[in-house]
Amino acid sequence: MKNATNNERYQATKKVTLIGALVNLLLSTIQLLGGFFAGSQALIADGVHTLSDLASDFVVLVATREAHREADEEHPYGHGRIETLATSILGLALVAVAGAIFFDAIQRLFQPERLFDPKPIALLFAATAVFSKEALYQYTKRVATRVNSAILKANAWHHRSDAVSSLIVIVGILGSLAGIRYFDALAAIAVAGFIAHIGWKLLWAAGQELIDASLDESVVQQTESVIKEVDGVVDMHLLRTRKSGADAFADVHIQVPSKVSVSEGHQIAESVRKAIVEQITEITDVTVHTDPEDDTIAKACLHLPLREQITQQLNTVWQNNPLSEKIEKIDLHYLDGSIHLQLTLPLDLATHEKEIQQLKSAALTLEEIEFIDIYCHL
Repeated sequence: MKNATNNERYQATKKVTLIGALVNLLLSTIQLLGGFFAGSQALIADGVHTLSDLASDFVVLVATREAHREADEEHPYGHGRIETLATSILGLALVAVAGAIFFDAIQRLFQPERLFDPKPIALLFAATAVFSKEALYQYTKRVATRVNSAILKANAWHHRSDAVSSLIVIVGILGSLAGIRYFDALAAIAVAGFIAHIGWKLLWAAGQELIDASLDESVVQQTESVIKEVDGVVDMHLLRTRKSGADAFADVHIQVPSKVSVSEGHQIAESVRKAIVEQITEITDVTVHTDPEDDTIAKACLHLPLREQITQQLNTVWQNNPLSEKIEKIDLHYLDGSIHLQLTLPLDLATHEKEIQQLKSAALTLEEIEFIDIYCHL
């Protein structure tokens, strides 16, 4: 849903998160009680993992409500980074839970008398968790893709991590039932490792977003292709992209023909912006800077005077030329470190060839001016 509004995204996120929270509440209760009564440390660890999802769901609800508020005067780029912050919290929560599970399982391995002896019914609880979490993953991921929500995608993978960890629990319980008592504790350690891995991935992705890392290279290349296909674009450079929650922004310099009008240059730039937003799903807004030349290689023009100053200088060098009073229009083009001058006069070129040449010669005495074009009409 490329054009999902903030409210639509929030309502979809709210619905899927509330459903996930209800499932997590029931499932964590089943896992924790089942782990204690069926004697499985791995199942208890998995229940703690599921329980952490309840806190995560709360973070998701709060973050999406705040992040999907419209841009305002204090936050002109919107509130998308709240989602990024919330994703970081999810990642930290996963890493913390993983550390607690790992530490407890290691202690039990070194104290065999504390090892659990799972009962066969523990397999039923673990299997219930697998099917429930995989169903939540598929549902959450589908909604996240539809509304383009980064935090929902993160929460979907949170559900998938639970499903995989529950599979590991099943293996651990089966090993313990086969007579290898420490298998259940090893399964708990494996669950902790998997949880920590997912948490680190979320932290890394959120960190990259917070430091304005670029979008994927494939998206950048696709954006370049879209820009170059727009009529009027000579070339492009300095394309930069960054994410902000569910949104992504880009800015780019486009090169247009050096002497097109301001309005045509603006129209080309607007066409570039429109093409990117419509064709690149990930990007929601674009700032386009229009250049008359490639300013990465052309000489700078910052030292050159603006119209008022250069006009005063021209009037000074033209004060003895009667044609200067007939000039209808003066166009200034700042190109490659110098000014290209265009003059429009309402007279016959052949009749006034000498005076026109004097006009050119006088203007060229100004060091800032390198070229002069004169257009005459009757």
